[in-house]
Amino acid sequence: MHSKLYIPANSGSAPFAVAITPEDAGWSESSLHVVDLGEGHEVSLQTGDTEVMILPLAGAGTVHCGGESFELSPRASVFDGPADMVYLGIDQAYSLQGRGRIAICGARATSSYPNRRVAAADVAVELRGAGNCSRQVHNFGTATTFEADSLIACEVITPGGNWSSYPAHKHDENTEVETQLEEIYYFEVDDSPAGTTGFGYHRVYGTPERPIEVLEEVRTGDVVLVPHGYHGPSIAAPGHHMYYLNVMAGSGPDRAWLICDDPNHTWLRGSWEHQEIDPRLPFTAFSETSSASKGE
Repeated sequence: MHSKLYIPANSGSAPFAVAITPEDAGWSESSLHVVDLGEGHEVSLQTGDTEVMILPLAGAGTVHCGGESFELSPRASVFDGPADMVYLGIDQAYSLQGRGRIAICGARATSSYPNRRVAAADVAVELRGAGNCSRQVHNFGTATTFEADSLIACEVITPGGNWSSYPAHKHDENTEVETQLEEIYYFEVDDSPAGTTGFGYHRVYGTPERPIEVLEEVRTGDVVLVPHGYHGPSIAAPGHHMYYLNVMAGSGPDRAWLICDDPNHTWLRGSWEHQEIDPRLPFTAFSETSSASKGE
């Protein structure tokens, strides 16, 4: 039996393959929509009380808003390096024209920031962990790389057989060392060289004070919601690279990503000091911007 926090692929209504509002998730801030534009369509949308970051998963498009047009250059798949991203602030009408699947990451906001585009070549690519915990992060919308009101978003690629979001960590309290953030994980998993369908696993668990239990097999288009608790690992089955898009926001005063490890597992970070990063990384055409990190 699936958890209520697992949302299967193609659960939205056309043109949305994924349509998760804060009300759908049972929380107050974070949202995600994936628009399937097919071979060339246009949708008209409103940001309302939500700021958004728009990027192609597979395809290309143009965002028209307030007399400006922002191009989203073609990306063949989520495994082909970073994508262009367009940011739009609150209280605006816009249209999205193009082809393929386009993600719209959202978070409720109170302040408006300028509309702008980040080119794929300017997205910071980070390699985290080491050994079979190596993964690649595209920091297109994180708190330290992009200015916004509340929305935090990034992409993670985990090579087949590797573990990411590990050690398990949480961010569900506003303290000096942690920020309360609701989080959405949207997954895509590549096929094997033989053409078989890929899969992975994702884990969420709680504390005695705030229990939660999720262990889901995930495939392309699936979503797991993380309202609270420790989350990780995200495990890519051998032979199948796994991608996930993280969308986060919280109600606290600071836009920051501060986490606490599960104290039973944090020792693993020290073990990475004597291991090399997986040689299959980076999965990107923009590796000259990459930096190595052995953090979360």
